[in-house]
Order: sequence, then structure tokens, then C-alpha cells
Amino acid sequence: MDNGTDLSERRVTRNRQPSRSPLIQASGISRVYNHSGARIVVLNQLSFKLGIGETIGIVGASGIGKSTLLHVLGTLDRPDSGILEYSGKDVLKLDDSQLARFRNRAIGFVFQFHHLLPEFSALENTMMPALIGGESKKTATTAAEAILVRVGLKDRLTHRASELSGGEQQRVALARALVLRPAILLADEPTGNLDRKNSERIHTLLMELNQEMGMALVVVTHNMELAALVSRQVTIANGALQEFH
Repeated sequence: MDNGTDLSERRVTRNRQPSRSPLIQASGISRVYNHSGARIVVLNQLSFKLGIGETIGIVGASGIGKSTLLHVLGTLDRPDSGILEYSGKDVLKLDDSQLARFRNRAIGFVFQFHHLLPEFSALENTMMPALIGGESKKTATTAAEAILVRVGLKDRLTHRASELSGGEQQRVALARALVLRPAILLADEPTGNLDRKNSERIHTLLMELNQEMGMALVVVTHNMELAALVSRQVTIANGALQEFH
């Protein structure tokens, strides 16, 4: 596997419909936890498929396994069993170092909390995935500046994260997730800590960037306004994926 470059080559262009070819195909995914001697089955032989450029919202009550599924899809957590294929290759067969390199290049993450380094500037925070991925400082800087300008932070490049508002911090987190132009963005309650105005701005950015960059989007959310914007809504019941109605 070439650390995700095959994924980037298959992005769709602006305003094209998502491809029917699966970017991600998961089958037989199970995840079990033991809590105080009790066996808790969170994911049970779950199957999941995501097309290139497709948008999916995972909705439902807390505790049903939404974030667990997102972490498995993002290769942050290995399931107890199952197959997870990206562009036809089972990434769970990679060792931890190979998987980390793949994740860095192919997947972007945005969480409810921005997880920025407070004493680093918006530009420095955004550059980090590129530097970790082996890009030169010049290349990383150019890419970070471009995506920060795109998310509306042209005048905040040198501001420390601690000097930014909550909405600005989350836009930096979004820029950081997209600086390497990953094939997929995984978002876990990305507007959970924001007011309505900033939430709407993030919602708009997510959908615009999905079109502009051709990235697939999987978002875990309780925000039904955000869920209504994606092309498909699913939930988890008894550890399996179900269409949400």
C-alpha cells in the first residue's frame, strides 16, 4: 500500500456525483468491551460502505456506538474482528507504523474539541499533519496557508490558538484535518461546542469542501440540521447499521 496516494488520485471534481465504487467497505466489524465484569457488545458483525465523495451522517442516542464506529473507520481503534477495506485493500493487515502513515495521508479528523496546541499559531497547528507526513516546511506552510484562507482565517494565520474564538479554533481544526487533502473526513460532533451561528458556518464549510475537494464525509452528530445536509443518514441498533428514518 502506498500510504493513501491511490485514494487521492481517485477524488471527484467539483459538482460531480459521488462514484458508485466504494472508497470504504467494512464487513463483519465487531467491537466488544468488558466493563465491571460485564461483556458489552457495541458493534456486532457490522457492515458499512462509503462511496468516493459521498456524505453520511451517523445519528442516534448516546452510547449506541457511533463514536466507536468512527474510530474503527478512522483506524484509530482496531476492531475485535472484521475486514476494513480502503480502495479494496484491507488496512487492518498493516502494522501500527504502516497504519499511522496511511491514516496521516488518507484520513482527516475533526472532533467536538479542537485539540489545538494553545501556544502554537493557527498556521503552525495546521501545518503539523504535513510535517509529520514528511513534507518540507515550505510545502507544509504553503498548503496550510491555502486551506486557512479557504476557511476564512486569512487574517488569523499568526494568531495563537488561545487567542482565537471558539468558532475560529474549530475552523483551524478543520483546516488541519484537510491540509493534506485526504480522501475522507471523519467528524465527531464537529459543532457540539459551538453556538448556532458558528455551527451553521461549519456546516456550510463541510458541505462546500466536500464538493470542492471531492472528499467523502462521515459525520457523527446530534445536530439534525447538519444531518439533514448529508446525502444519507444511518444509525446503529443492536450493534448493526440501519438506515435512519
